[in-house]
Formats: sequence, C-alpha cells, structure tokens
Amino acid sequence: MNAAARPLQLLDLDRRSLEGALAARGYQRFHAGQIFQWVYRRAVTDPAAMTDLPRELRQTLAAEAVVALPALASRDISVDGTEKFLFELDDRRRIESVFIPDTPAMTFCISTQVGCAMACAFCLTGRMGLVRQLTAGEIVGQVLALARHVDLAGKPFNVVFMGMGEPLHNYDETMTALRILTDAHGFAIGPRRITLSTVGLPPAIERLGREPIMPNIAVSLHAPTDALRAELVPIARKYGIADIIAVCKRLPLRKRSRITFEYVLLAGVNDRLQDARRLARLLGGLKSKVNLIPLNEAPGIPFRRPSDEAIDAFARTLADHGAVVSVRKSRGRDIRAACGQLIVEGSRKSAAQRLAVRM
Repeated sequence: MNAAARPLQLLDLDRRSLEGALAARGYQRFHAGQIFQWVYRRAVTDPAAMTDLPRELRQTLAAEAVVALPALASRDISVDGTEKFLFELDDRRRIESVFIPDTPAMTFCISTQVGCAMACAFCLTGRMGLVRQLTAGEIVGQVLALARHVDLAGKPFNVVFMGMGEPLHNYDETMTALRILTDAHGFAIGPRRITLSTVGLPPAIERLGREPIMPNIAVSLHAPTDALRAELVPIARKYGIADIIAVCKRLPLRKRSRITFEYVLLAGVNDRLQDARRLARLLGGLKSKVNLIPLNEAPGIPFRRPSDEAIDAFARTLADHGAVVSVRKSRGRDIRAACGQLIVEGSRKSAAQRLAVRM
C-alpha cells in the first residue's frame, strides 16, 4: 500500500477484492476474512483493535486505509418508533436512511443514490434529480452506522434497498454492497432478509437473475396500463409493462418465494376497481404478490391518498381475482420517513434526471 496514495476505503471492497489487495501487498488472503469479521460483525473500525491481525498489517491499515462511515447530521424519531437519519458524506452531500423497528424484525431502509433519476410523479426523492451515485462503501456504511446508532451491531436485522435512489441504476456498486452484506465472514445476512426495490429496468433485472446472490425483488408497478404508467413513471416510456412481466417470469425464484409488485394507490388516478381487475390479469400465472401502498401525501406532490374504503375495495377485488395482496402500513409519516417521502432539501439537480427516460 502506498502511503502517498488516497487512503483505501475498506468498505468499498467485497472480500474477494480485499483478498486481492492484501495479496498484492504481500499479506495472506485469509486476513481479509478476519478484517470483515472485525468491521461488519463487531463494528470495530480501528485497525489497532483488530488483535488477531499481525502487528505489521495493523500498522499498515492504520496508516494507509480507512473505514469511513457517513457522519450523522440529524436524527428524528416518529411517534410510531421509526427513526430517520440524515447522513453527510465526505463531499458534504447528504442522504437519508430509516430504521423501522418491530416489522416484525428490525429493518434498515438504505439509499443507493443521492437523489434519483427516475422522477416518479408521486415521489419526493425524484424531485431532487440524480445528484450522484453512492459507492458500495457509502451504501454499506449506512448499515454499519445504523447498527451502531440503534445498538444492533452483531444482531440480526433486515435490509431493504428502498431509500433514496434506484438500486439497479447504480448496479455495480449495489451488487458489491450485496456481496458484503451477505458475506459469511461479515454481516452474514441471508438473501431472504434483503429486499431490493426497483422501478423496473428489464436489462438490469435480467442481469440480476444471473447473479449468485438473489435478494427479494420488489418491482414498482403503480399502474395496470402503459399509458397510465408513463404518466406516473417516466421510464415507462422506454420499458413497457409487458417487458417487465416477461423478465420477471425468467427470474430464478427460490421455493416459496414470490416477486412483490408495489402499487402506490392514488385517489382517482389508479385506484378504480377496473384497475385492480386489470392488475390481477397482468400478474396471472406469475409467482407474485401485490403490496398496496396508500400514498404518503407531502407538499409538492399533486396527488391524494384514497379513502380507507377505496383501499379496502381495491385489495378485495385483487384477492377475489386470485392475487396475493397486502396493504402496507405507513411508518414514520410524521417525520417524513415513509415510502416516497425521503428528500434532502437544497440538493442541486443534475442533468441525469432529464436523461432518465433515455436509459
């Protein structure tokens, strides 16, 4: 390791990459597994405290490598126990992450981008545009920081990639983060305890299906027709619903696993009973379930939440037509931590938002 070079951010490296970096510098590959256990299982980031490493390696890591966690800028607690964390990154960009207790397990909701290029009409994050991609270390760093702040280091929890950003638009860094999260020497989180939410990018979903690690998949559909979906989700102008359904049918699902289709209910827009019937027909023959998400209203979003009666009728119609359906209970709405409410005020937009539909 070259002390004059930029410090090596250990959180950016999956175990195989760390093994290669150590071997190239004359250290044994197996030390990578030890480092992973210290950092991810014990939340120890000071190399001097990694007592089963050789002294020379500890000194080298202390001098030339870092474990840089995002800095906590603020922390808000909802009346329902949900906590929202505002983290500041090295370049002073900010992202939000959420801790959702008792769901029934403990769940961390993490971000993969600063902002989002998808520009969904009902999502505050989309109003930011894409400021920049997060590195694998910044993604994993949120998990480490949350585990520390809520005292879950070394304890079981779930992770959902449902925070700011489109995970599959930041494919390589997201996959590296997944490898770190599931590594047996580190967090050792089983793929069944990780959910990746995507707006539906068929080429990336196809690629994901060839990965050795397959998390739970949640596809944000939000409409039963291409015309309506294009009004709500701009990327639908490029990828139609049929494209998404076709690639989902090719995914190698585990036994008893289903693809989740998320559907944000908007009053008078996509909550008609005929919409429910169309949706059920679309998903017929696919191992799936529908997660209905009543809109979490926010200033600047030009839609309203349907009535409880309309939500119940929509869910019943889906079930009557053979769909497996659930209605998501919103958490953290009073602190703007619920689905679609994450936004960092004052973040500068980039051209990426304008290019989103051409991806």
